[in-house]
Amino acid sequence: MSVRRELPAKLYYRIGEVAGLVGVEPHVLRYWETEFRSVRPQKSAKGQRIYSRRDVETLLKVKELLYAHRFTIAGARRKLREGGVEPVAPEAVSSEETTRMREALVALRTEIVALIEEFDHG
Repeated sequence: MSVRRELPAKLYYRIGEVAGLVGVEPHVLRYWETEFRSVRPQKSAKGQRIYSRRDVETLLKVKELLYAHRFTIAGARRKLREGGVEPVAPEAVSSEETTRMREALVALRTEIVALIEEFDHG
């Protein structure tokens, strides 16, 4: 992906700043949030969107895929997923895989709880 813009050295950005950096209107950013699971800005105490640097970089990739390479939303989502940016949609995971992941997480949790108890009592 060729478009590389130097982002201001900040941890967080507001929607107006991000709109300017990416070159789209704020309503487009809000729409992209609904379509791309990898873009999930935090909300401030006042309810304003606070974007991370990673969110901004992802949005720049999204814009390039949609505008420069003429991908559809689904195509851009797939391309980002291939690049490890976009997570796999929950419906794309099989029930066996879900069960296997759940069992692995429960086992990890049990192990962590045992370690914590050992640490507290040791």
